[in-house]
Amino acid sequence: MDQLIAKYNVPVPRYTSYPPANFFCDAYDEKDLVRAIESSNNREPAHLSFYIHIPYCNRMCHYCGCNAYPRQKESDVKGYVDAVIREMGMVCDKIDKNRKMAQIHYGGGSPSSIDPNFIRQINDLLFSRFRTIDNPEIAIECHAGYMREHDFQLLIDAGFNRMSIGIQDFNPEVLKASNRLPTLLPIEDIFALLREKNIRINLDFIYGLPLQSVESFSASIEKAIALAPDRLVTFSYAHMPNIFPRQKLLERKGLPSEERKNNLYHAARKLLLDRGYRQIGLDHFIREEDELYGAFLTKTLHRNFQGYCTRRTTGQVYAFGVTAISQLAGAYAQNTRSIEEYIETVNSGHIPVMRGYTLKEEEQITREVITDLMCNEQIDWQQIASRLQRSVDEIKSATAYSSEKMKAFEEDGIILFDELKIVMREKGSPFIRNVAASLDKLLIHTDKTFSKPI
Repeated sequence: MDQLIAKYNVPVPRYTSYPPANFFCDAYDEKDLVRAIESSNNREPAHLSFYIHIPYCNRMCHYCGCNAYPRQKESDVKGYVDAVIREMGMVCDKIDKNRKMAQIHYGGGSPSSIDPNFIRQINDLLFSRFRTIDNPEIAIECHAGYMREHDFQLLIDAGFNRMSIGIQDFNPEVLKASNRLPTLLPIEDIFALLREKNIRINLDFIYGLPLQSVESFSASIEKAIALAPDRLVTFSYAHMPNIFPRQKLLERKGLPSEERKNNLYHAARKLLLDRGYRQIGLDHFIREEDELYGAFLTKTLHRNFQGYCTRRTTGQVYAFGVTAISQLAGAYAQNTRSIEEYIETVNSGHIPVMRGYTLKEEEQITREVITDLMCNEQIDWQQIASRLQRSVDEIKSATAYSSEKMKAFEEDGIILFDELKIVMREKGSPFIRNVAASLDKLLIHTDKTFSKPI
C-alpha cells in the first residue's frame, strides 16, 4: 500500500461535481442562469433539490475550507435571511410549479448558529411553493457546541427529518487544537431527543487533524458506533492554506504524515465494517436498511452537491445564499462571495451570479460516467449508453478513456477492467479519484489546483 500511496497520492479533483468548481468562468452571468433555469424545467431529473447556504459561525474552526464568516449581530443576520428569501422568490417564479421537491439541505458555515425561526421562514416558503415527494429529505448541518434542547426542538418543528451533527473528533485535545467546541449537551442526550422525534442522525468526523493518533481516533469512532447513528462520514482533511489561510494555524500543532492519515482512515473503516456498517463512496458508512445501501447494491446510487442520494430523491439543485452553487442539468451557477454584495444585488432585483459553467454535450456525458464511478465504484459502459441513448463508443469517446491507462491501474491492483466494465477493487478504493481523473479530458492541459486523495 505504501508504494501505491507514493505513486497515486497526487492532487486530483474530489468530483463532487463535474466539472469541478474551479473550472467555472466569470463570464457566466444572470442571463445565462435564467436560461438554464427555464431549460431545467424540461430536463431530468425533474425533482427539485434546494440548498441554502448560511455562512455564519459562532467561531471559526482552523481546518475550515467553507465560505464562512464570524457571527454578526441579529439585524445583519435578518438582512441576510431576507435577501435569501427574495432570491428564492426570483428563482422559484421561473420553476414549473408541477415539479415536486425531493430535498432541502442547509449548509454553511453553521446553519444552526442563527435563530431557528429564520430557518423556519425559509422552509415555510418552500413548502408553500412546491409539493414534496413521499418522504423527502429535509436536512440541516448542526454545530452542537452551541445547541440546547430547545434549539433542536425548534429545528424539528421547522420540518427537518435529518440532522448532520459535526463531531469531527470526540478527543477534547484534538478539538482544542482545531479551535472547535465539543457538544454542549451530552451526545447521548442529543441522540435520545432526536430518536424520540424520529429524526435521522448523521455524525461527521474529520481525519488528518493535529494530535490525532490511530488509538485516539479509533476511540472516537468506537464511541460513535455505540450511539448507532444512521450514517457516519469520515472526511479527509484537505490542507490548502494557500486558499484558506486560517489552516496555517494547524501547522503549528503538527499535521499527521500521509502514512498516519491513511492509517487513521483504515482503522476507522475496519471498525465500522466490523460493526455492521456498509461503505458507500469514499467516506460514507451507512446501515444496511438505509435506502442508499439498496441503491448501491443495484448500482443506481447517485449524488449531487447535497451528497449521496437515490434516484428517488435526486433533483436538480437550486441554491441560495453567498457562494451557493446551483447544479442544473446543463449548467452550474455560483453566487457572489461577499455578503454585502450578495444582499445589495438581491435587493436591487437581480440574482447574484458570480460565475458559472455551461456544460457541453460531451461534458454532460463525462459527468454521467464519473458520477457512476464515484457513487457505485464501477462503470458499466452499456448501462450508461442505454440511459443516455448513445452507443458505447460515443460514451467512451466523450471521455479521456484509454485502455492503456486502465491496464496500468489493473496491474497495480486498483481496478478490474475489460471493454465492458471498470470495477474498483477494495485495495484501490482510496484511489478512485485517480481513476476518475484519468477519464477527464479537462485535466489533459490544466493549471487548476486540487487536493490529494489521502
